[in-house]
Amino acid sequence: MTVTWRARMVTPAVDLTAPLFRREVELDPGHGAVASAWLHLSSLGVHEAFVDGRPVGEDVLSPGWSAYEWRLRYRSHDVTGMLRERSVLTVSVGNGWWRGRLGFHGGASVYGDRLGLIAQLEVEFADGHRQTVLTDRSWRAGPSDVLADDLYDGQTIDAGRRTDAWTKVGAHPASFFPVEELDFDTATLGPYLGPPVVRQEALRPQRIWTSPTGRTLVDFGQNLVGWTRCRVRGPRGTEIRVRHAEVLEDGELGTRPLRTAQATDRFVLSGGEDAFEPTKTFHGFRYVEVTGWPGDLTDDAIEAVVVHSDLPRTGIFACSDDLLDRLHQNIVWGTRGNVLDLPTDCPQRDERLGWTGDIAVFASTAAFLFDVEGFLGDWLVDLDLEQRHADGVVPVVVPDPLKYQPFPEGLPEPDTTAIWSDAAVWVPWALYQAYGDRALLERQYGSMCAHVRRAEALLSPAGIWDSGFQLGDWLDPDAPPDQPWLAKADKAVVATACLYRTASIMEATAELLGRHGDAAGFRALAARVHRGFRTELVSDDGTIRSDCTTVYTLALVFGLLDGALEELAGSRLAALVAANGYRVSTGFAGTPYVCDALARTGHVDAAYALLTERECPSWLYPVTMGATTVWERWDSMLPDGSINPGEMTSFNHYALGAVADWMHRTVAGVAPAEPGYAAVRFAPRPGGGLTWAAASIDTRHGTVGIRWDVVDGRLQVETRLPDGVPGVLSLPDGTEHPVESGTRTTTW
Repeated sequence: MTVTWRARMVTPAVDLTAPLFRREVELDPGHGAVASAWLHLSSLGVHEAFVDGRPVGEDVLSPGWSAYEWRLRYRSHDVTGMLRERSVLTVSVGNGWWRGRLGFHGGASVYGDRLGLIAQLEVEFADGHRQTVLTDRSWRAGPSDVLADDLYDGQTIDAGRRTDAWTKVGAHPASFFPVEELDFDTATLGPYLGPPVVRQEALRPQRIWTSPTGRTLVDFGQNLVGWTRCRVRGPRGTEIRVRHAEVLEDGELGTRPLRTAQATDRFVLSGGEDAFEPTKTFHGFRYVEVTGWPGDLTDDAIEAVVVHSDLPRTGIFACSDDLLDRLHQNIVWGTRGNVLDLPTDCPQRDERLGWTGDIAVFASTAAFLFDVEGFLGDWLVDLDLEQRHADGVVPVVVPDPLKYQPFPEGLPEPDTTAIWSDAAVWVPWALYQAYGDRALLERQYGSMCAHVRRAEALLSPAGIWDSGFQLGDWLDPDAPPDQPWLAKADKAVVATACLYRTASIMEATAELLGRHGDAAGFRALAARVHRGFRTELVSDDGTIRSDCTTVYTLALVFGLLDGALEELAGSRLAALVAANGYRVSTGFAGTPYVCDALARTGHVDAAYALLTERECPSWLYPVTMGATTVWERWDSMLPDGSINPGEMTSFNHYALGAVADWMHRTVAGVAPAEPGYAAVRFAPRPGGGLTWAAASIDTRHGTVGIRWDVVDGRLQVETRLPDGVPGVLSLPDGTEHPVESGTRTTTW
């Protein structure tokens, strides 16, 4: 909904923690019933809005986090049925991403030190009369029951400070103060393109017990993102402390991976029956430590509320291997935990940033599991804005608060970098393949081109990318724990291969959009990079520089080899994987693609052996250790139950879960043959001892599904296609057969 803004951004005249903004509204008389009423609002900070004390919507943590310098989103709420002849409009505003701590150094007020509210209530009556109520100096602001709030550190709520006076018509809360108008450009306001953040579900405790040191611990059975909600009665002034963590260590809460994030909520009792829900923070946790609870904590007094962007679930996978099933569930939960308004790396420590590299490799997986078209499309707007104001450089995080802070010690200042900056091209292309909408490519085309131009300028005369800032095959399991960028894979190989993929995607995008001149330029760039890769990085015997799993993986999957070289690379890759005992030897660059590289060169059995390996490092090792999400490191928890000693150790990262894309396309065997599943390719490749696998996805054309079973040594495949959607079934023997719409069964 487009809004013509006449309201002003207002802020309390005195500095307040999580202030309440208040305005009484009296409807203009004599115009009949209210035909429609819309409340449009945004804030510097995160807000919740109420009419007469009732929430106007289900969203929380709005307006989320965008590139605030150039874009602030607003929400529009239909409040037609909520307005009375006289009503009280109230909005609470917390620090959120605007004024709270952000980044590695934990600095607060990155964007500004004044909280603000802009709101516009537009009422239309039965006779056509319009009334508008705007934020201006007529509003008042006062303290709330929130004493402190921060996304990293938690929220403190004092129930003894609660009053309903702010919801009552005619009341004049003594503690409310005037507001001031801020200098604010309403041209930066824009509507959400993606969904709001909402509460998804509530989980009850699976266990409550006393730790070895006498602390009360609660296990909710699932690593999740959100907060706890509780009801309690106790003496006035009693403080309950709820501390959050993802894991236990030595029987106690394992908080070291949180670094400086306190992740602690505090609730001060009023002396009566109190309910607490800290909606101006969020935590990544499975366990909580509860201190100060009056009496015994029971499982009906506390629950965990799961919170993230409201993304419809679209894709389902299941198979006969319980561990693979659990791995896939972990990937789903890892996605849920890192789609709270933007695609983040992790949801728990003092970081929670929109790392571009993570989503660059995970976008296809995300687009199968959930409808992320609007969610990632919204984020790409911010990527474009950050890039435009950084001379074409796509930053490693979007939005980018790191530009205001020193980069971590030991790393050079970031510039255009392979994979991370490639998100400008790879993410739009993944969304186009998943949903088939060219409009997104049109909108992002300038950003995509700007990235390629920037990367092209960094090429050597020989046509390889061998200079500048690179994170490379980040978190290679053989890299030193404190230097995750020191991977086995040569950074020039990784960067050059990634640029070839990017240039190839850009050629296809330009052709698709009718920009044939541009397409020719991208084709020439791809050819130049291809020549450079082959002449500078591949020896005559087919050995790729640094001779490790990741370099062969990228060369094969990105199409840099053919004929005899492709066969040699496939054999060398399979040999390396076998020599490592089918344990994972790749980092962020190679892990999403290694099973694909093996399968497409005739080594499906090796791909399955890699996928189903249980020894660390492997995808299933964390599952055997009780993980319920995907870890950042293969050994985030060591076999003895202790936490990895490295400083960077998260138990909820989705990037390494990008293998689910291969599970969907190859293990189950379903993929788009044309963008948006306008045509479908079924290509199951059974292996790994599986006796059946199944997957389905709700597409723009309807539900597409497949299930295969091995019955008496024969492969039986059941396919499902919507009307009008053609399909092809590729069998393991290499034969292909057309598939008609409806549900069909084939036995081979």
